[in-house]
Amino acid sequence: MKQLNRKNKGLEKLQPIKVVQFGEGNFLRAFVDYAFYRLNKEVDFNAGIAMVQPLKDGMVHLINEQDGLYTLFMNGIKKGEKIQDIELITNIVKAINPYTEFADYLALAKEEELQFIVSNTTEAGIEFIESDTPDMQPPVSFPAKLTVLLYERFKHFNGDASKAVTIIPCELIDYNSETLKKYILQYVDLWKLEDAFKTWVSDACTYHSTLVDRIVPGYPRAEIEEYNNKLDYQDNLIVAAEPFFLWAIEGGDALKAKLPFHKTDLNVKIVDDIRPFKMIKVRILNGAHTAMVPFSLLYGNKLVMETVNGEFTGKFVNNVISEISETLDMDKNEITAYSEEVMDRFKNPFIKHALADIALNSISKFKVRVLPSLLGYYNTNKKLPVNLTFSLASLIQFYKGTWNNEALPVKDSPEIVEAFKSAWQLGSVDLVVANVLPNTEFWGEDLTKVQGLSEALVVALNEIDKNGIEQGFANFSKQY
Repeated sequence: MKQLNRKNKGLEKLQPIKVVQFGEGNFLRAFVDYAFYRLNKEVDFNAGIAMVQPLKDGMVHLINEQDGLYTLFMNGIKKGEKIQDIELITNIVKAINPYTEFADYLALAKEEELQFIVSNTTEAGIEFIESDTPDMQPPVSFPAKLTVLLYERFKHFNGDASKAVTIIPCELIDYNSETLKKYILQYVDLWKLEDAFKTWVSDACTYHSTLVDRIVPGYPRAEIEEYNNKLDYQDNLIVAAEPFFLWAIEGGDALKAKLPFHKTDLNVKIVDDIRPFKMIKVRILNGAHTAMVPFSLLYGNKLVMETVNGEFTGKFVNNVISEISETLDMDKNEITAYSEEVMDRFKNPFIKHALADIALNSISKFKVRVLPSLLGYYNTNKKLPVNLTFSLASLIQFYKGTWNNEALPVKDSPEIVEAFKSAWQLGSVDLVVANVLPNTEFWGEDLTKVQGLSEALVVALNEIDKNGIEQGFANFSKQY
């Protein structure tokens, strides 16, 4: 079987780079890259994408080995029938690791046809690191890397406003574009860059907040032989995703003209306000995902589908969604319909979504996706939500790093991992909770101020330790 590359597929002609993308992971490849692929295919948009690896360790070398080509399998149920659509994605022109190819990274700024910057660096990616400097190759944070690239473009084109770019971040934080723009301008001030650049980056470049919605399990390890049997080439970067697709982008007629998705049947909505889309999606779909991961891994599950189909764990996830739904000030029928759709998507028999794969940066995810629902429920009902509170206890237990003498798939920043390790070395559960809960770096606030939360978490953690997840939850729920 032939290796997948452009020569073997007769795809040696490259499209001009119109998009620079920060992030090379499964989600962007199954979502943003697919969306631009559809634009190219249906509207002759002719947009090539240059990927930038945002972290030192990544996979751009694997992408370059296949000349940017990979296969996307979209698997699901439609009107009771199993469907599987297969697309060879062809619009990745190059993939760059700025830690080893910094000159090539800067060269992207000089691309004549560059119009768009897109990103998904996880919730932890849009941050301001004061120690970043413009002469680092590259700076640490994504906003600092982007500032360096934008400054290089500004200088190369002598501040030409027509060479400004449209910036579309896809990180799941509130006001993602506003936050990214704020940090870029902070770097401009910190680095004492000229006022003309500040005007160019602030006024000529445009920033558009987004909401992204598609479940992407990624590489189908367990079924890879079955997938490869459907291809006439060897693909080491297969991506599996559900058919459901929603991309809501804040913008007006000017953005619609730049991105003519309305000429396709892809569900891209360019709207004045994405907040209603974002609230329900982040709280329910992403919130349920994040809440179930530590709980279900400690129970012994490996997959999302396994979790929602299990009698005990499935009921827990349903109850989590019910608690979340109570906190949303939206049409209840709409919430119910979306919640039911989410559970159906979780149960998609094609989607083997490994819990370990969505455990990355669980603390920052919990802060953004789950904690607002927990606190909202408490503020409304003057009592703690049983399931969301137990989920937080499971998260703290998960970050101990081991369970039943086996390592857990904790994947987070070294600082967060070390902080939890130190907390668990204190000995008693009381001390662990007392150490972790006031950490505003984790939660954005001191959670010891939430009446009764510390005590409830101590009870839950003791129950988990003595009786495991199922019996521990049963005992905890009787008390709360």
